[in-house]
Amino acid sequence: MTPEAQRVATEALQQRLGYRFTDPALLLRALTHRSVVGQGSYERLEFLGDAFLGYVIGRELYARHPEAAESALTLMRAKLVKKGALAAHAKALELAPALRLGPGEQKSGGHRRDSILADVVEALLGAVLLDGGPEAAEALVLRLYGAQLAESTPEAAQKDPKTQLQEWLQGRGHPLPQYEVEAVLGEDHAQAFVVRCEVAAPPGTFHGEGGSRRSAEQAAAAQALQSLRGARP
Repeated sequence: MTPEAQRVATEALQQRLGYRFTDPALLLRALTHRSVVGQGSYERLEFLGDAFLGYVIGRELYARHPEAAESALTLMRAKLVKKGALAAHAKALELAPALRLGPGEQKSGGHRRDSILADVVEALLGAVLLDGGPEAAEALVLRLYGAQLAESTPEAAQKDPKTQLQEWLQGRGHPLPQYEVEAVLGEDHAQAFVVRCEVAAPPGTFHGEGGSRRSAEQAAAAQALQSLRGARP
């Protein structure tokens, strides 16, 4: 990626985030994969963002569900901050064009890999925390998770994303989603499945990745559910 293309991509990303960095180097670090030779990667920022995200989501759930048991709160938080949910946020933010990947990672489709996309969302949170402080980072978390926090309940947390998506569509008289494996990436001992989820009404195509077909389907369903809930009541 040329410097100008990177500048354009990061400028657009800041607009979608609703946050402008005082220190652009922090933003670039948050977007840089370890496959880029001679550049610091996002991994330390990811560590920071992961911890802060868990705190904010945990605090919000605690305040919103005063009667919920610790086990229910833990399950709700886990569903909100898991890799599939984070990757769905990354796709909604259109992170892929701004990622800095090494040639090999780029060629293997790293910009579509849920694990990388999820890590970068956490790294961006960490970068905002350092750049703008806790209030700015918390505001970003609540912008990303507002709809999900409003709909998260102890009962819903017991159901997997495929079940929730099916119930959401059936409750509105829509056809059931269709799942199809699009690709199998990596070596035999460490494969990653990429699954496409087609929703007929309201129309949409969503993707998920996982170490098995089932986990990839769940990730795709989670992305579809998040998008549909954000678009319609």
